[in-house]
Amino acid sequence: MKNEALMQLAILEAGKALGRTHPNPAVGAVICHQDKVVATGFTQPAGQDHAEVQALKAFQKAGFRADESTRLVVTMEPCSTTGRTGACTDAIIAAGIPEVVSGTIDPNPSHSGTGFERLREAGIRVTEGVLKDDCEDLNLIFNWQMAHGTPFIAAKVATTLDGRMATRNGLSKWITGEAARADVHRWRRYFPAIAVGAGTVLADNPSLTARLEGDAEWCPIRFVFDRNLVSFKDRLPNLYSDKFKDRTIIITSNNHSSRLRQLEDMHGLRFWEIEDSTNDEGLGEFTSRCREEGISGVYIEGGAHVLSAFLKYRLIQYIFAYRAPKLLADSSGLSPFSGEEPASMQETVGLKTVRHASFGDDQLMRGFVVYPS
Repeated sequence: MKNEALMQLAILEAGKALGRTHPNPAVGAVICHQDKVVATGFTQPAGQDHAEVQALKAFQKAGFRADESTRLVVTMEPCSTTGRTGACTDAIIAAGIPEVVSGTIDPNPSHSGTGFERLREAGIRVTEGVLKDDCEDLNLIFNWQMAHGTPFIAAKVATTLDGRMATRNGLSKWITGEAARADVHRWRRYFPAIAVGAGTVLADNPSLTARLEGDAEWCPIRFVFDRNLVSFKDRLPNLYSDKFKDRTIIITSNNHSSRLRQLEDMHGLRFWEIEDSTNDEGLGEFTSRCREEGISGVYIEGGAHVLSAFLKYRLIQYIFAYRAPKLLADSSGLSPFSGEEPASMQETVGLKTVRHASFGDDQLMRGFVVYPS
């Protein structure tokens, strides 16, 4: 089998680990022996087996022994250091694997490239960069953290062909179809945290959990940006009263301290108070707090005020833009972003490393944000 075909299988294996391995990357591995795939593996939760070790255990349990035909194909460079688990390079060498094919180099600068080095020193043939872009795409959060050391902030929008996210009276159910909404749940499962504004909570009363076929309902940390605590005016929203309410954190102004203590005692909720009179409305403080709490990625689902504020202060690093084949043709329909005033197309916010997908009649365009200089 060709390396590209084997790497496609390894990528599918890595997909099984998405959202389940933080702070480690999601990695997939396959072992090809005498031109047949005989073992597979994917990264287990932190502290458990990495993908290569899982595949090697399956290979050996099935009674195979490595020979010159054996290849281990893995989406990321095998680790060469001992942490909560042993080094994957040691396991590969001990198993007598003669050839390793990798998609990407480990982005961790502390040991980037050293895994390949150790394998080559042991006489193992190493091929790098097979389906590199697809393998890098598996670990958007991990790669960003290794390069920048800050939380990976992504925005999700769903719009009509004319760029509207809701009617003039705020109705948005449903712009996209079931297949696109299912993909959103896949990304919800990937990100450690989701964020919305108080307006979205009041208008939609969402649960913001990941509900994927075959999986138990899963809840990320759920941030609600509510500077003036307007989401407490009437009955409690789902986010504040469901079985996952301990995963909800309300981001609010530091002007409500006495009331916050009362709400904490009454509802058992958590609040982060931020200084919103700063020149970035406290959003820099929010991202710093996420870093301190070990929250590596935040998926912003709206509304327009929250999305526009993060964009204004250049804090969105990635955008997921779903588009449905519908037209509002209403200048009063709601847009997801506002506040920018480009004088030319050269001054607009753009995307790079763009990827496209179709979900039924709906389309997804996603990529890294490029801000005008």
